Amino acid sequence: MSKFILQPSAVTGIPSKYSTETNLVHADEFLNEVNDVAPPIHVSTTFRYPRDPSKLIAAKDLPLEDADSHVYSRLSSPSTARLEALLSSHLNGYAIVYSSGVAAFHAALVHLNPRQLSGSLFYHGCHGVADIHSRLTGMKQIPLDCPVEDLQPGDVVHLETPLNPLGTAFDIKYYADRAHSRGAILMVDSTFAPPPLQDPFEFGADIIMHSGSKYIGGHSDMLAGVLVTRDIKTRWKLWDERLYLGGVMGNLEAWLGTRSARTLEMRVLRQSENATKLVGWLSEELGKEGSVIGGGGGEC
Repeated sequence: MSKFILQPSAVTGIPSKYSTETNLVHADEFLNEVNDVAPPIHVSTTFRYPRDPSKLIAAKDLPLEDADSHVYSRLSSPSTARLEALLSSHLNGYAIVYSSGVAAFHAALVHLNPRQLSGSLFYHGCHGVADIHSRLTGMKQIPLDCPVEDLQPGDVVHLETPLNPLGTAFDIKYYADRAHSRGAILMVDSTFAPPPLQDPFEFGADIIMHSGSKYIGGHSDMLAGVLVTRDIKTRWKLWDERLYLGGVMGNLEAWLGTRSARTLEMRVLRQSENATKLVGWLSEELGKEGSVIGGGGGEC
């Protein structure tokens, strides 16, 4: 199992002495191959081997911190490596990126291969993936709030919170305790609440998923998916399986993701602040007699 481009210190989940904003700017610098302050766009899909045969290294022996170990972009590339380093630092685990959110969800189902998937309300694209997986593997789909006795070891509980598009929030710890009491796995889709809004690992999640097309991308110009785990062995198994599933993120999209990650915390906090002000204003207006938006007496 090869170990391409992942520096342990960037992804241990141990809090850094620097702020989150600082980490999002600098956590990928150990992968910088040039003197450019802004990461260059790498579009090559293939990379040269060393000309000196004595410098050739077997893929399984490549050092994690070696920024020159790229061979083929389905394995790794400079842009995806930098984005994964940034997201690993920010999401407090070992991150691996995919071509879209549904590609990440598909990769998780293939890796975990559950007999049952417990989940009722989640993104329609993931429902489509689950239906395909059920057709191919016989995976049974059961409700999120099924009797806890229905959960079996190895089952996956998929919890999206907050919910797209309703914004409904669920108690992650409650579902983590339910799942773990039966030997099941909790996967949390935290797309609508990336850190600093919530960290599902703090409440017992086993795997975190993000559609990077939303807040992580933030500019409506990229598709991306992310899986995050606290187990390095799981991360490398996901990496190995991504090689054959083909859901690797494109080089340009990964560069855009790195650009976007720099301002992720600032954007999320400002968007949350603006949303809070808007909700407060709507709530006040709905309570006014003759309000043009509610007629008075309504609830926001």
